Amino acid sequence: MKIQLPYLTRKQRKGIIALIFLIVFLQLVLFFVRDIGKGKEMTNYKVDEKVQFQIDSQKQVLLKKYEPQSYNPNFITDAKGFKLGMTTEEIDKLLIFRASGKYVNSAMEFQTVTGVSTEWLRKNAPDFKFPDFTQNKNQPTYQKQTVVSAAKIDLNKATAQQLIAIKGIGEYYANVVIEERERLGVFVSTDQINFIKGLRPEAVNVLKQNTFVIKKEVKKVNVNTATKEELEQVPYITPYLARQIVVLRSKQEQPLIIEDLEKIKNFPLDKLRIIKLYLNF
Repeated sequence: MKIQLPYLTRKQRKGIIALIFLIVFLQLVLFFVRDIGKGKEMTNYKVDEKVQFQIDSQKQVLLKKYEPQSYNPNFITDAKGFKLGMTTEEIDKLLIFRASGKYVNSAMEFQTVTGVSTEWLRKNAPDFKFPDFTQNKNQPTYQKQTVVSAAKIDLNKATAQQLIAIKGIGEYYANVVIEERERLGVFVSTDQINFIKGLRPEAVNVLKQNTFVIKKEVKKVNVNTATKEELEQVPYITPYLARQIVVLRSKQEQPLIIEDLEKIKNFPLDKLRIIKLYLNF
């Protein structure tokens, strides 16, 4: 079926063409008028110097926030090591060295232990931070002169402010340490920092590096004569452990010795060296 288009006269066709040209012309006029208006608007635009100053200040704060921060290279993790461009072998050497209970105390010693290149060291060592007490001032160092670290302090006398002054120990960690000291009465070893709940491994390491404990006499409990309640007063001995000690004692003819405590199920062997400082046999 054919669809027949309506027949237009010549006059009608001319009218349609004229209308199309008129529409195109008006569109062009609107386009150019709008563009000129924008140009005038930009010409009349003035910068508010006060607002611009505030914006620039905020930019500087943000840039400063993301500047590289100083860090102790002893605590470089796998992730940070890879980010710094260290190889797996170099990171492993550092971790093995740290696992032996040792610390590197200078940029040169770090290179000796890990085997990083001199180029790597020159690039990254300016951000190294070591505690002041480990530094030999007569030795050349790559460290920034502005880095200041807290000196070693007595863990049993330290105030919250002194602990906060240690880089990496904020108000929360400082209060956690003070609360644990109050609970124990006194720290008998810096190893007790390992057992403080709420401290991240990084904070534990920093605290042990920057504090010390003077050996003190503490009230000791005789394992073979103490009551269950008296044993419960010994740090790290729970009511369960106290009851098990009394039960074990009742089953043996000979007085208990320190090694006998290892027979108790779930006894915290990692704390045994500390616990025995509070006991008599």
